Amino acid sequence: MDGKSKMQAEKHLTGTLVLSVFTAVLGFFQYGYSLGVINAPQKVIEAHYGRVLGAIPVVRHATNTSRDNATITVTIPGTEAWGSSEGTLPPSAGFEDPAVSPHILTMYWSLSVSMFAVGGMVSSFTVGWIGDRLGRVKAMLVVNVLSIAGNLLMGLAKLGPSHILIIAGRAITGLYCGLSSGLVPMYVSEVSPTALRGALGTLHQLAIVTGILISQVLGLDFLLGNDELWPLLLGLSGVAALLQFFLLLLCPESPRYLYIKLGKVEEAKKSLKRLRGNCDPMKEIAEMEKEKQEAASEKRVSIGQLFSSSKYRQAVIVALMVQISQQFSGINAIFYYSTNIFERAGVGQPVYATIGVGVVNTVFTVISVFLVEKAGRRSLFLAGLMGMLISAVAMTVGLALLSQFAWMSYVSMIAIFLFVIFFEVGPGPIPWFIVAELFSQGPRPAAIAVAGFCNWACNFIVGMCFQYIADLCGPYVFVVFAVLLLVFLLFAYLKVPETKGKSFEEIAAAFRRKKLPAKSMTELEDLRGGEEA
Repeated sequence: MDGKSKMQAEKHLTGTLVLSVFTAVLGFFQYGYSLGVINAPQKVIEAHYGRVLGAIPVVRHATNTSRDNATITVTIPGTEAWGSSEGTLPPSAGFEDPAVSPHILTMYWSLSVSMFAVGGMVSSFTVGWIGDRLGRVKAMLVVNVLSIAGNLLMGLAKLGPSHILIIAGRAITGLYCGLSSGLVPMYVSEVSPTALRGALGTLHQLAIVTGILISQVLGLDFLLGNDELWPLLLGLSGVAALLQFFLLLLCPESPRYLYIKLGKVEEAKKSLKRLRGNCDPMKEIAEMEKEKQEAASEKRVSIGQLFSSSKYRQAVIVALMVQISQQFSGINAIFYYSTNIFERAGVGQPVYATIGVGVVNTVFTVISVFLVEKAGRRSLFLAGLMGMLISAVAMTVGLALLSQFAWMSYVSMIAIFLFVIFFEVGPGPIPWFIVAELFSQGPRPAAIAVAGFCNWACNFIVGMCFQYIADLCGPYVFVVFAVLLLVFLLFAYLKVPETKGKSFEEIAAAFRRKKLPAKSMTELEDLRGGEEA
């Protein structure tokens, strides 16, 4: 960012803008909390499921101790210990229902993880409709009801069939997060000045990783991750939903929505003055007017038209691929199953190592806030994918050779931390806001809905299938992600444009000028030239 842009950014950074962006990204904080909270207390919750379902050994507190002191070792896929830290149970242990297969338990646990993404998939298609129907702020207010309801179900899980209540609660919370993950980038991109749009856009990812970190810390067994308090741990993000609800009452509506969708010129000016301070709003109003005329000429774009029109095709492909890159990079495998991965790497206290990942995650997301406007979206995205590819290969080597060389555990751990660092450099934050930058007002709601569905669908596939793939592939599980990362890297190099410092109309016009046939790999050089700024 040059000196002039920096001065403009500082001039536009008002208290109202900070409040509005902070309030909006609380939705992403809840998304991150929901991603991370299911990880640390996995064994405690699985043990409770087992007691409810009768699928695991239950210690009988009999007074007759005449039997010898031999112990019975019990192994259930995905866990090392049910009754003690050594994975053993006293001989007085028995089974409530030995006919219930441990694989049923694995299935319920996988559903508990992945139903969150199912909810997100279902609701993501309604983002454009509810955002246009109610407005950005009112829509975020209304959907908070889903978050509160879902968290209540999980918080009360011990009062009923816990596995059903948790799966239902995770699904409803996913409905909220699916809507929020579309509404929040839409709102933030529309209230942000061009000079700050990238930096404020990365706050989505910062909120996610902060939520993950807090859930991991609270999930320690001496805090909330124990047999008594885990329902409170699962339902605690409802507090963030309540906070967001009341803070949204203080936030102005998106001036772009007011001007372009509703035609309320004076209200749009008032909103801009609240967001920008004493700055003259007419320059942004003129840009909105140009965008409004363009939107009026192309009318409202449906999801079907988004795919059928050649005008949007290349932008849609890029939007979908950056979402697929984010989810199929393997990062959710780290978030969901990091404790188990650290155990395989031979770490004595894997939960603390997982928290370490969360700390690194947060620190480098903060760094990316400053990098994204300096280095550009495309450069960071490519650098992140390349680093993740190398880290995935190193992680595979470390896990594969662990049985032969004990020091390979350090290679695996370092690779995990580097994997997370490179993710936060580019593939983590950039997909959340680049989709909003690729499309003008007309197709933007449909594009965000499609991209959101794609992101959630990939999230579900990883959450549902990773445990089974890990059991099948063993230490070579990250080879799958390494191959995918190579594909994503090649695609990003060939097709993803630079959007830094460009208005929505400039980006949309660049896609319209050329249809991107196979004749050239550098047909968006006019956009990529923005990297020099």
